[in-house]
Amino acid sequence: MEVKQIYTGCLAQGAYYIESNGEAAIVDPLREVQPYIDLANERGATIKYVLETHFHADFVSGHLTLSEKTGAPIVFGPNAAPDFDTHMATDGERLTLGDVEIEVLHTPGHTMESTTYLLRNEDGHPHAMFTGDTLFLGDVGRPDLAQKSELTIEDLAGHLYDSLRNKLMTLPDDTIVYPGHGAGSACGKNMSKETVGTLGDQKANNYALRADMTKEEFVKEVTDGLLPPPGYFPMNVALNKRGYDSIDRVMERGTQALSPEAFEAAANETEAVMLDIRSTAEFVECHIPRSTFIGLAGGFAPWVGAMIVDVKQPILLVANDDQIEEAITRLSRVGFDNVLGYLEGGLDAWVKAGKDTDDIQTVDAEAFASVLNATPEAKVVDVRKDGEYQSEHVENAIHASLEYLANNMHLIPKDEPFYLHCAGGYRSLIAHSMLKARGYHNAIDVLGGFNAIRATDAPCTEYVCPSTL
Repeated sequence: MEVKQIYTGCLAQGAYYIESNGEAAIVDPLREVQPYIDLANERGATIKYVLETHFHADFVSGHLTLSEKTGAPIVFGPNAAPDFDTHMATDGERLTLGDVEIEVLHTPGHTMESTTYLLRNEDGHPHAMFTGDTLFLGDVGRPDLAQKSELTIEDLAGHLYDSLRNKLMTLPDDTIVYPGHGAGSACGKNMSKETVGTLGDQKANNYALRADMTKEEFVKEVTDGLLPPPGYFPMNVALNKRGYDSIDRVMERGTQALSPEAFEAAANETEAVMLDIRSTAEFVECHIPRSTFIGLAGGFAPWVGAMIVDVKQPILLVANDDQIEEAITRLSRVGFDNVLGYLEGGLDAWVKAGKDTDDIQTVDAEAFASVLNATPEAKVVDVRKDGEYQSEHVENAIHASLEYLANNMHLIPKDEPFYLHCAGGYRSLIAHSMLKARGYHNAIDVLGGFNAIRATDAPCTEYVCPSTL
């Protein structure tokens, strides 16, 4: 028996390869499925099942393509009802895989179709569970992503409590927990950076698995502090339930090389987003006016989903040649399949064609601190998350978290210069590009963000716990 975790940091997502005696199962595959097929071929195994824990909201699964290419059936648990042929497993059903069995445990709560797959070894003993978004390390799945008219968030949280107590927590403490996500995913709020653990560890350390916890306490704690989910989540659920284009067709469309003239014409005719995925330094120095920066080197796909939202939005890529296929692949993971092509020759070709360019005004952290100390009334906009801002921030800074920037434009000064920063410089540049596209040309980006500002004598305010006042 062999289990391999295939973890993708950009999405903080874990897919899994399970193999026994020449037969393999894939749990929650990503959109690009060839790596799973290659792995099975290298090991001389046949993919027998494609196991889906639920209809994912934060990424588009590769279940349909993998099933099409291998002939393996897609397996969902009860209540799934997708718009394509699947094996609808029953609660407690056991699937044979070589010399082992995989038991289907219906664990509703995160969503009503949520299912955990329990791997039993050759002796029938529970070995590992693939929990999807039901149980994470340090947290449990948020119960607000699949709310239906007849079910409240509290109802779903109650179902989750029962699933955990009656199904998962009854298993042996040495059962390995393989979660669907780790820290950085928007599917939970308190996930560990670790990606593999044991049930015993979770019983001891996961707040939601306290032995003395009542259902009422669980519902209150699990639902407390939930931020609104990214806007693209429902669209990904729909794609996972209804179907989508093959990744091969998406790649063929997206890798169309466009001359500067054709690129400009496409941008004007289709109202496509010109998405610049180069490095922060490259974008700062020179970029196409009104283009949106979301660098491939950062949390690319989730930020595209959070800032562009509509997965049907046409996209034109501004990239270096070695970034194009990776970008299209990562965009497809979150359902953004409508890439129309890329700027052939990159920005150098654009400049050589005599097209207009823009740049970003910047200041280093030391110079920024000097300005604040000399001019305390200078305007500062902080686009970090709520928790980051509350922990420590520049005195009198305006807080406009990047995720919700579009809803907080009224906070941004438009008629006077202001300084813009995040933690390290990636998110502030995304914000800067979006503000420029909306006519805000008076921002000055603080290089290095708050990490650099903290090392200066800039006036900052630290959070003080109320209990110490």
